[in-house]
Amino acid sequence: MVRALKSVPGSSQGPTDAALVTAARAGESWAQEALFRRYSRMVNGLAFRIMGRDGDVDDLVQDSFLEALRHLDRLDNPQAFASWLGSIVVRTAGKRLRKRSLLNRLGLRRSTPIDADTILSRDAAPDVRAELSRIYESLDTMHHEARTALVLHRVEGMSLPEAAQTMGISLSTIKRRIQSAERVLSIAAREESAV
Repeated sequence: MVRALKSVPGSSQGPTDAALVTAARAGESWAQEALFRRYSRMVNGLAFRIMGRDGDVDDLVQDSFLEALRHLDRLDNPQAFASWLGSIVVRTAGKRLRKRSLLNRLGLRRSTPIDADTILSRDAAPDVRAELSRIYESLDTMHHEARTALVLHRVEGMSLPEAAQTMGISLSTIKRRIQSAERVLSIAAREESAV
């Protein structure tokens, strides 16, 4: 399970996810709202860390919840709603990042750099802040799949198998994508030290 998802309130604060999913499948709007309230912060945070400060984040959150609620019947294990929802966020973000990349290449959209200070905790250690700032400065130059893999593994703290499962890819593919992202970071670090 995703580390960021483990801290989400569970059964100790109301009905279990399984009970809410069952009620939501039956068309109970209160259950859909309860799932939204329980996971909106997690989804917003994940979307923000993948996309950066972007007008697309709010739409991504909304689209991810709509997708999840429309397709609850596809969820095999209702208690795994949080992980399943996280996977939907990642897939939806991937689609938006592909579109953004295409529009940037065609000159129809300007790339907006990510302001890492808005993402990082003020309590973060200086070396952590420096590394994450460097990562976020390099993200826009990465292929969207490598970018997402890196964020899930290094920022969200997922293990390689967790990140692979969330992205719906094999362990070897997630390793290749992270290696690709690491090369971009390595190049950026060498350029920064040369200055």
